[in-house]
Amino acid sequence: QVQLVESGGGLVQTGGSLRLSCAASGRTFSGYAMGWFRQAPGKEREFVAAISWSRPSTLYADSVKGRFTISRDNARNTVWLQMNSLKPEDTAVYYCAAGGYVVRTTTLYDYWGQGTQVTVSS
Repeated sequence: QVQLVESGGGLVQTGGSLRLSCAASGRTFSGYAMGWFRQAPGKEREFVAAISWSRPSTLYADSVKGRFTISRDNARNTVWLQMNSLKPEDTAVYYCAAGGYVVRTTTLYDYWGQGTQVTVSS
C-alpha cells in the first residue's frame, strides 16, 4: 500500500498561484508514476498532469499546459503541482495518484489521496 496525502490547497484570486504537495508513505514510492487529477462539483474527475518515475517525462492536460508544472523528488517521496495564472475554472478538489504509467486514465492509477480543495475567486 502507498498512502498519499495532499496539501497546499486554498483560496486564491484569479491570476494567483498555489503549490500543491503530495507526500507518499508506506510501500516504497519507487517506480511509480504520479498524477494529479481534479474534480469540480457535478463533474467527473479529470486528468491534470502526470510525471514518470525516472528521467522524468511529463504529460499535461491542454487546459493547464503552460500554467501548471508537475515535479517530484524521489528521495523525499514527494510530488508537487505548481499552479500559476489560476482561473475560476481551475476550482476543484485536487487529487494525487500513483500508478504504473504516465497516462490520463483514472482507472490506471492504483493509489489515491483524499484531495485538497482549490478555490479561485473571480
